[in-house]
Amino acid sequence: MTEGNLTLLTDFYELTMAQGYFKNKGNNKVIFDAFFRENPSGSGYSICAGLDQVISFVKNLHFSKDDIDYLKSLKVFDEDFLEYLSNFRFTGDIYAIPEGSVIFPMTPLVKVIAPMIEAQLIETAILNIINHQSLIATKAARVCYAAGEDGVMEFGLRRAQGPDAGTLGARAAVIGGCIGTSNVLAAKEFGLPPMGTHAHSWIMSFGDELTAFRKYAELYPEGTTLLVDTYDTLRSGVPNAIKVFKEMRDAGKLTGRYGIRLDSGDLAYLSKKARKMLDEAGFKDAKITASSDLDEYTIQSLKTQGAKVDSWGVGTNLITSKDAPSFGGVYKLAAIEENGKFVPKMKISENAFKVTNPGNKVVYRVYEKDSGKVKADLIALEHEVFSEDETLLLFDPVATWKKTYLKPGSYTLRQMLAPIFINGECVYESPSVMDIRDYCTREKDSLWDETKRFLNPHEVYVDLSEELYNLKHNLIDEIHSKYYK
Repeated sequence: MTEGNLTLLTDFYELTMAQGYFKNKGNNKVIFDAFFRENPSGSGYSICAGLDQVISFVKNLHFSKDDIDYLKSLKVFDEDFLEYLSNFRFTGDIYAIPEGSVIFPMTPLVKVIAPMIEAQLIETAILNIINHQSLIATKAARVCYAAGEDGVMEFGLRRAQGPDAGTLGARAAVIGGCIGTSNVLAAKEFGLPPMGTHAHSWIMSFGDELTAFRKYAELYPEGTTLLVDTYDTLRSGVPNAIKVFKEMRDAGKLTGRYGIRLDSGDLAYLSKKARKMLDEAGFKDAKITASSDLDEYTIQSLKTQGAKVDSWGVGTNLITSKDAPSFGGVYKLAAIEENGKFVPKMKISENAFKVTNPGNKVVYRVYEKDSGKVKADLIALEHEVFSEDETLLLFDPVATWKKTYLKPGSYTLRQMLAPIFINGECVYESPSVMDIRDYCTREKDSLWDETKRFLNPHEVYVDLSEELYNLKHNLIDEIHSKYYK
């Protein structure tokens, strides 16, 4: 739960391979790419998150004496390899897409250039961190899109898969668009707004509902949100809340944000009835908050039904990304240095989408100049140069006959991979989470509405440069000639 030495947060085979490289292959520099193959929840895009925790992990990467003693006790690793690990530090380069960026399948999110053992040992942690937070940030972006201008609060800590998932998940949810969290530890650690009202137990602990409401309002006159569904929402809860609001108004204490929360029942029906009752009583500025097993589809449906809800508390379905509980990030070797030059490598598979892209690559995001909307991602080789003053060819790397020519001056290009570590030294300063959230909002605005819809969203294409496409297919031919003749 705290920053520290997470070096053993790795799969065992990373260490057995590392010893194998140490004994047999040497420690040549390599290039690995971390990317994902499919958007979760049928989404048209994802949100990248977790980079700051990757940075902390790499900064603190070392094998303590206790770690070495434990590995020695397994009787798998030789003394010379353990001696190497005892002096281990990361000395390579890392490039990454900034947190809060919209991302698409097959686009490299993280590029690691480092000696083989170093690059291999950080694989599992990078995937663990990026996969989890990107998953929750993406889910939050979808929920917030459904809510529109309404605020969404992350309320999922008690249903999260453990303290880390709840705390880092809250961080990711705010990056994706949530306005705050019920998780006080996350609020403290990451500078997030802590949010919440009271539980049904508060109401039940008093002799009657009205007394419970009065006592809460006395304590928190600047933020009086009353939970009205403990006994009977429309016959008891809302009328008692109105009585308290009248008493506060008469005493000159109704000066802050105030309102009610609905946590059960037909939220569309109850919110409309409650809104009418509040308005008729003269409390048109009272806010209605809704919770109760919400997700993006439920919120969208409730809004279509005309629900009178001003803000939403979303818990289980957000913090667990219940309908899509994993983010399919992978980490694949792309090149090995031989005689001072990187030799491209690639994985072949019977599944076309599992065939990797070789070489030292960069990512360009292509925008339509007039609208500022994303046209595509273009993966190219590191040495390739493109000019916005020249015609740009984009083509589908599978259905290659599908081509688009962008005229000079009609598009803009942006390099997406930022330097994070150079020669083992961190050269990147992570923004605050709330600043990342603001950046993410701008990133989501760069998507077409067709990409953000839930049903059959428009696909943002990830294309290869012509040179990278040719390299890939030449390598496929070489591999076939070597292994299939």
